[in-house]
Amino acid sequence: MPEKQALLSAVGGLAGAQVMCIGDLMLDRFVYGEVDRVSPEAPIPVFLVGNDESMLGGAGNVVRNLVALGLEACLVAVVGDDPTGHDLVEMVGEEPAIEPYLLVERARRSTTKVRYVAGGQQMLRADRETDRPIEATTRARIIDVVATGLDGVGALILSDYAKGVLAGDLLETVIGHARDAGVPVVVDPKGGDFSIYRGATVLTPNRKELTQATRMLAETDDEIVAAARRAIEDCGVDAILATRGADGLSLVTADGTVVHMPAEAREVYDVSGAGDTVVATIAAALARQMDLTSAARLANIAGGIVVGKIGTAVVHREDLERVLRAESLHANEDKIISADAAADQVKRWRAQGQKIGFTNGCFDLLHPGHVSLMRQARARCDRLIVGLNSDTSVARLKGADRPVQDESARAQVIASLGDVDAVVIFDEDTPLALLEKLRPDVLIKGADYTEDQVVGAAEVRSWGGDVYLAEIVDGQSTSTTISRLTA
Repeated sequence: MPEKQALLSAVGGLAGAQVMCIGDLMLDRFVYGEVDRVSPEAPIPVFLVGNDESMLGGAGNVVRNLVALGLEACLVAVVGDDPTGHDLVEMVGEEPAIEPYLLVERARRSTTKVRYVAGGQQMLRADRETDRPIEATTRARIIDVVATGLDGVGALILSDYAKGVLAGDLLETVIGHARDAGVPVVVDPKGGDFSIYRGATVLTPNRKELTQATRMLAETDDEIVAAARRAIEDCGVDAILATRGADGLSLVTADGTVVHMPAEAREVYDVSGAGDTVVATIAAALARQMDLTSAARLANIAGGIVVGKIGTAVVHREDLERVLRAESLHANEDKIISADAAADQVKRWRAQGQKIGFTNGCFDLLHPGHVSLMRQARARCDRLIVGLNSDTSVARLKGADRPVQDESARAQVIASLGDVDAVVIFDEDTPLALLEKLRPDVLIKGADYTEDQVVGAAEVRSWGGDVYLAEIVDGQSTSTTISRLTA
C-alpha cells in the first residue's frame, strides 16, 4: 500500500484511543484589530481593537488537538485560584472528551498569553505567569493520578512550558510509572537539560532547544543528526524528533534510524501552537501502536496544516484525511473540507480582510445554470464556500431515486470549478446550522427564490451580511436533464 494511503487508513483508526497529558495549562487570548496610524505620543502603532477570543493553551492546546483527532484525553494540570484559573476550569469542563484533573494552588497566578493581531500578523504578545515549581502536596497528587490512572492509556504526553508543573522528582517518577506500564512517553521539552526526561520515548525539541541541550550546532542535516545522537546518548531517551520550521522534521532514534521529512506546509500563516499539534499527533499515533517513523510522518503533515491556520489552532481528523486523500487521489479534494475546517478557514480569510460568500444546493448533475450561479456568487465575494447536501439529505428532499451521483462525486465536480474555494457536505435538510457556524458576509441563491424563501436570509441579515439572488439560466435544471435521459 502506498505510504499516503497507509497513513490515511491509520488516521481513521485514531478515534477512541486514550492519551494522558501532564503539563503547563494556560489561557491563550487573541485580540484582533487594525493598525493604520502611528501614535502622536510616541513612535508606536495605534492598535484599534476589534474582536477577541480565548482558548486553552499550552497543555490545554495539546488536549484540544487530541480531541480534534477523535481521541479521549486526560488532562493533568495546575491553575491558580484567580479569574483566569476559574475560566480555565470552566473551559476544560466544556469539553466532554477531556477527563480533567485540575489542581488549584491558591498562591499561584494562572498563565495567560495575550496576542494582538492586525493584518494577519502578531504585533505584540503580553504574558502573565508564575514559573515557580508547584507545591510538594500538588506534586504528590499528580504522581498519584499517574500511578493509578494509566490503565487503558495508550500514550503519555509531558507538555513542558517551564511554568513549574514538570519540575523536581515528578518527571522521573511519572516516566518510570509509564515505562513500567508499557506506555510510550512523548515530551515537548524546555530548558538546556534534557537529562531530566531520561527514559522518555521521544523528545520533540526545536533546533534552538536541541542546541541549548547539547551545546552543538543544529542547522544542517548532519548537524541535526549529530546533536540528536548526543542527546539520545547523554539523556537516555529512545528518539529525538527535531522540529526545523520551514525545513520540516528530522527523526533520529537510538537504534540508528535517521529520517528527514521536508515541511508539508503550503503557506505559513501562524505558528502559534504548532509544536502542540506535532506532539499530540505523535502521541495519538503511538497510542494506536503506529511505528515511530509513520507517526512522525503523520505529525509532519499535521504541523503543515496547523501553521496555515490563524491563532492557536488545532488539526481535526478530517483535516488529515482531506490532505492525505487529496495528495493520493485528486488535488481538487483539497477543497472538500469539514464544517470545523471551514470555520477555521473563514477565520483566516477574514483576518486577511476577505469577504466570504456562501451558496448551497444538491448539485446532482452539474449544468450551465449551476456554473452561472457559481460565477455570479464569486463576483460578490473574495472567497466562495458551497454547502452540499449529503446523499441522505438529497434522498429525503428529492426522493429515494436521488441523487444520481453520490456526494463524493458531486463534491469533486463542484470543487473542480475555479470560482469555488471550499465545499462542505452537510446532512441536514437545510444549511442553517452550517450558515450559523460560518457566518458568511453574503448568501447567494437563485432568483427562482424570493428572499423570504431563502433559508438563512434573515440570519445573515441579522449579523450585517447581504443576500443576493442570482439570475437564472432558462431551461436548465437537474430534474429536466434527468427527465430527458429517462424519456
